[in-house]
Amino acid sequence: MKSSVQSLFPTPIYFSKLQRKFNAEEEKLINQLSKKVSKNRSNFSSTNTYVLEMKKLKKIKKELILRIQDYFENVLCYINVKPFITQSWLNYTKKNEYHHSHNHPNSIVSGIIYINANKKKDSITFLNEKFKQISPQIKKFNVWNSSTWTFPIETGDIILFPSDLVHMVKTKKENDVRTSLSFNIFIKGVVGTEKQLMELELK
Repeated sequence: MKSSVQSLFPTPIYFSKLQRKFNAEEEKLINQLSKKVSKNRSNFSSTNTYVLEMKKLKKIKKELILRIQDYFENVLCYINVKPFITQSWLNYTKKNEYHHSHNHPNSIVSGIIYINANKKKDSITFLNEKFKQISPQIKKFNVWNSSTWTFPIETGDIILFPSDLVHMVKTKKENDVRTSLSFNIFIKGVVGTEKQLMELELK
């Protein structure tokens, strides 16, 4: 029997990689910021929630902006708008800690760059929280029938995804500290058009 399947309205999760190692100045600052943290529900985050505005992280921010522009221009294909980073903060997850499931309100796209992670041990999980009327048993999981999807991650990985997409980190079992830098993105410019009667200028 001949048939085909089309993916309708897929969710774009963008993967890239920092093409260098973190330098000594960056690592020193990230270590210093780990001394000033606040308790999240199940791990810790830096009290500074604008870390990418710090001069010593200027080079990292520049690298991230290149990926953000690529995502908006070549994946989302938006025109007449310019993305910019709003808040940014560091996450520290130790043994027996995890990051609860959550999304990012008041943001269009969110991202993460991993500062200390091992793909054999660390991962990020995305969740589909759309209500399912029935839940039959599944013999083989794929992108159409899965309610969760997990990606291994490592140091230097960069991920961008829609801010409304729920995500989490499973409990860490190893003794090292998983460290990541998260950030939110909004836009400036004009959305919609005057002719469509839905023009909105964002400054």
